[in-house]
Amino acid sequence: MSESRAQIYQGARLNFGRAFCKLQSQAVKKDKQMQKVKIGILTLSDRASAGVYKDEATAQVQAVLESYIKNELEFVCELIPDEFELIKSRLIALCDEEKCDFIVTTGGTGPAKRDVTPEATEAVCEKMLPGFGELMRQTSLKYVPTAILSRQTAGIRANSLIVNLPGQPKAIKECLEPIFPAVPYCLDLIGAAFIEPNDENIKVFRPKKKVG
Repeated sequence: MSESRAQIYQGARLNFGRAFCKLQSQAVKKDKQMQKVKIGILTLSDRASAGVYKDEATAQVQAVLESYIKNELEFVCELIPDEFELIKSRLIALCDEEKCDFIVTTGGTGPAKRDVTPEATEAVCEKMLPGFGELMRQTSLKYVPTAILSRQTAGIRANSLIVNLPGQPKAIKECLEPIFPAVPYCLDLIGAAFIEPNDENIKVFRPKKKVG
């Protein structure tokens, strides 16, 4: 084979390889975007779980997340009283048995004696992410001075991210909106499902991958 023909051949192989790699990358990205995302919603309330009043927090969390995420969503929802051991066992089940990618708790984050959601969350998590709670409190202070009494936190167990939210339906979106931009990338880092955000409703952040 002449030198010029060899160069043409090698160039063609190189271009084919690049095109093939690009197609593979697009296919992987598309596959990740089409993943089903499994979300656990654990609502903590003595009175709502006893039927004293209607639970509105669960539906509010679900509505907000449906507006933020394009993927097909599967929700696992539970309403239980503020019992420390019970909260722990249900969080473990949502992580280890249900394999939820993202778990949101509502309620039980204040200073009252039976508000034990943060303690239960810390007891089951392998790593804590205090920045979530810090940002939620900072945001809530714009609306109510009593936000400093809230003790929300967040953490990771295996491939699941757990985030505490307040129990009041009005406060749920106020707290989810500032923290959600970091949720998809956090799930990427822990090997959970790939979230494709609805850019019309929420802007998320993922670092740009380095080329080369």
